[in-house]
Amino acid sequence: MPVHNADIARAFEEIADLLEIEEANPFRVRAYRNAARTLGGLRLDIAATISEGGELPKLPGIGADLANKIREIAATGTCGLLERLKTELPPAITELLRIPGLGPKRVKVLYHDLGVHTIEQLHEAAREGRVRSLAGFGEKTELGILQSVETRLSGARRFKLALAAQYAQPLAAYLRQAEGVGEVVIAGSFRRWRETVGDIDILVSAAPGAPVMERFASYGEVKEVLASGPARSSVILASGIQVDLRVVAEGSFGAALHYFTGSKAHNIAVRRIAQEKGLKLNEYGVFRRGKPVAGKTEASVFEVLGLEFIPPELREDAGEIEAARRGRLPRLVERSDLRGDLHTHTRATDGRASVREMALAAREQRFSYLAITDHSRRERMAHGLDPRRLAKQMDEIERLNGQLEGITLLKGIEVDILEDGSLDLPDSALAQLDLVIGAVHSHFRLPRARQTERILRALDRSHISVLAHPSARLIGEREPCDVDMLRIIRKARDRGVFLELDAQPDRLDLSDIHCRMAKDEGVPVAVNSDAHSALEFDNLRFGIGQARRGWLERSDVLNTRTLAELKPLLAATMGRSPRRAKRIAK
Repeated sequence: MPVHNADIARAFEEIADLLEIEEANPFRVRAYRNAARTLGGLRLDIAATISEGGELPKLPGIGADLANKIREIAATGTCGLLERLKTELPPAITELLRIPGLGPKRVKVLYHDLGVHTIEQLHEAAREGRVRSLAGFGEKTELGILQSVETRLSGARRFKLALAAQYAQPLAAYLRQAEGVGEVVIAGSFRRWRETVGDIDILVSAAPGAPVMERFASYGEVKEVLASGPARSSVILASGIQVDLRVVAEGSFGAALHYFTGSKAHNIAVRRIAQEKGLKLNEYGVFRRGKPVAGKTEASVFEVLGLEFIPPELREDAGEIEAARRGRLPRLVERSDLRGDLHTHTRATDGRASVREMALAAREQRFSYLAITDHSRRERMAHGLDPRRLAKQMDEIERLNGQLEGITLLKGIEVDILEDGSLDLPDSALAQLDLVIGAVHSHFRLPRARQTERILRALDRSHISVLAHPSARLIGEREPCDVDMLRIIRKARDRGVFLELDAQPDRLDLSDIHCRMAKDEGVPVAVNSDAHSALEFDNLRFGIGQARRGWLERSDVLNTRTLAELKPLLAATMGRSPRRAKRIAK
């Protein structure tokens, strides 16, 4: 069975979780988590490279011991350390760790204080109200756990977009090699760049009699064939993802692609337009009195209905159809529009590359500027910067700016927003920087009013440029903070502060809804990688997908601007200009 980078990353995350439950050295735990993050975002297929006789590339933060474990997992799907740790704890403990909101510390408390070993036991304890009595839980947490467990027990499961990509894209490439195959497109919520996908829909155009279904069923990762037929088959992969394959004639491919891309609400609304025009629209084409009038391409479907072509990311029945009727669809931002990145980390804190290495990698991305924004001192596990170490890094950035060509480094910090809304470093240190990114990294469960006021107070500070990952969510792991996002966006507008869309696949924060809200309120959004290594700039593609879902155009994204255009905007946020940044942006 092939092993993907996601499988190796998952094994390392499981090792880290189990080590944390056993109270192992926290730096050892962090090493496995960092390695998992590096592997999860890596495009190079590690297992395939090794199996073909290639060398394991030198990866940031991965020494000889971890490299050996990578080789072991790539060859066998597991490693000796993971199997040993599993024998030391009840087998179902790892299942508990997959419940959103349950990290290793909470699982440990449930295990020791309530004797909870299985999901079923956790469900019973939550239903009986026994979880809320534990230190660090409470009634609200118990309700969230109960809902997550019931979703898990119902069999409903969604996969993060980046994880789904690691399984869907190789399968699509495998199908393209079948004889008689034309187009192969991954459709459904994957094509709409949803944050998570429930299953994978693949659409294939093929000549009659092409052996597509046979090739699909014989794919090496197929665990179970659910259904098999000449036009549709469904399988479960070893990863647990269901894949539905549909084969259609070339003349119907566009109509089928529109239909199977969805969303359901969008499709219903478009069919209603067809009916108003005396047409019939389905997955086989557009028909007038039984005769096909469109369907070979998606563009032909929209054209015959009198609509502009609607990009897949917008197809949610959220105003896109009326905009297409009026010729008012946005010209969505593209990955190539980005001129730089305003949120990255280095080895000085929890990154895995030097400032110079990050600069050179950014230059390879054709960026003209890069902000170095390591953590502030409160992040002790990340070895956050105090004013002295920050000043030393600023000197290093100045030296590199005198040496490197084609890239300009900006001096920044990701400073913690403390519980009372103050910042983790004094104004005297922040005032020396080009930009300051404020971020919530603690006290995620404050009541709505307190959490909102905390962030509003931070935005009132004179030295803050960007609000990082504004909801502080981790998809499938930590719910977003309960805040009044409209008030926060309007405060950002009034103070000339920008919002971030963090492109890390675990975050994708801002949500698409809040991106659109920021656009409507005139607040530019910075699409940042939050890269902790030179390999993680690739995650910007997921951030751009989210930005497009949020209707963002090039002008709505802060870091599509040239350095000359950007500098006065940042200077305004740092109190170095009499004009507000929002006015300059106009």
